[in-house]
Amino acid sequence: MRFQLNTGQRWIFAALLCLLIQILPAWSGWDFDKLIKLAQQRYGANAAKLMGEAQQVVSGSKTLPEAEKLKRINEFFNRRLQFVDDAALWQQADYWASPLEMVGKGAGDCEDFAIMKYFALKELGVSAEKLRMSYVKAKIGGSSSNITQAHMVLTYYPSPDAEPMILDNLITEIRPASRRPDLTPVFSFNSEGIFTGSGSQPSGSIDRLSRWKDVLLRMQSDGIAF
Repeated sequence: MRFQLNTGQRWIFAALLCLLIQILPAWSGWDFDKLIKLAQQRYGANAAKLMGEAQQVVSGSKTLPEAEKLKRINEFFNRRLQFVDDAALWQQADYWASPLEMVGKGAGDCEDFAIMKYFALKELGVSAEKLRMSYVKAKIGGSSSNITQAHMVLTYYPSPDAEPMILDNLITEIRPASRRPDLTPVFSFNSEGIFTGSGSQPSGSIDRLSRWKDVLLRMQSDGIAF
């Protein structure tokens, strides 16, 4: 049996829905109140201040066009966080930090920058389908160099078949991939899966990336939904 509302009931339901929308707080993937408290408790006043700055940047960017969101997030984290490799920062060969851990240290390596920007942009409403953390081989000394090293950047796809834009901690200007001949893609991933080549659909599960799964678990306990 189907339940139907009459005209008067529909008006009442619509009014109640509008009222709920007005009085309920907007959901946020980043619980900044909790993050600021944790930053203070674990890392001190400077970390709490930096997390507060991140909150202001994110909150102030929500109504911007998508391209401006990318620019603001990329510039802020590149400017406020330092590059330090894992051996010096974590005394490990390869450690993927959560956003709270990176803010706490005030530094991180290329993976940490990419992870931070990925989740900040998701918080701003950029679809995960448009964002991927991409492993690349970076030529050291310019595009003509034969010396390469592993590197990670955040890539943004305006549409599934579009040329990706590169958000890099080494070069703050966001450039299309064709203007980064020093980078050779290896594979990419996001919260949906692993991508190989230029395909728009995942070719593998993130279960293969144990460090990525570890970061997600730490983020959940820190107060960052994903």
